[in-house]
Amino acid sequence: MEEWMNFIQNIGFPVAVSFYLLHRVEARLQAIHDVLSELSNVTSQIRQ
Repeated sequence: MEEWMNFIQNIGFPVAVSFYLLHRVEARLQAIHDVLSELSNVTSQIRQ
């Protein structure tokens, strides 16, 4: 049982933190993508 607790402490916590950080980064990357797409649309409208 103690081996399982060590495994969860050594592996589980870093995995949980990694998933949390990836989720936060994903949201920010999506926001950047949306802004860049809108910027592209605005610049193409200005060219016309």
